[in-house]
Amino acid sequence: MNFLWFIMVGLVAGWLAEVLTRKNDPGLIISIIYGVLGASIGGFVFNYFGFVTGGGFGSQVLVATSGAVILIVFLRFIRTSDVKTGR
Repeated sequence: MNFLWFIMVGLVAGWLAEVLTRKNDPGLIISIIYGVLGASIGGFVFNYFGFVTGGGFGSQVLVATSGAVILIVFLRFIRTSDVKTGR
């Protein structure tokens, strides 16, 4: 059941991150990947800065969405710099 919960949080967080960054819809699987990776990144960032969140669905989605937004912006930056350098 925990695995399904993790996938559900990842899906919602990935979709929200795509909406917030105005990214075109890459598909269900990529949204889940953004959300799951974003949960790891968001958890690290929130922990590093000392932010404490609750254990509910909303706070998990908030942390995962924050991390997914960071991930999407970072990937966009890398792709843009690759285009500028001609790689």
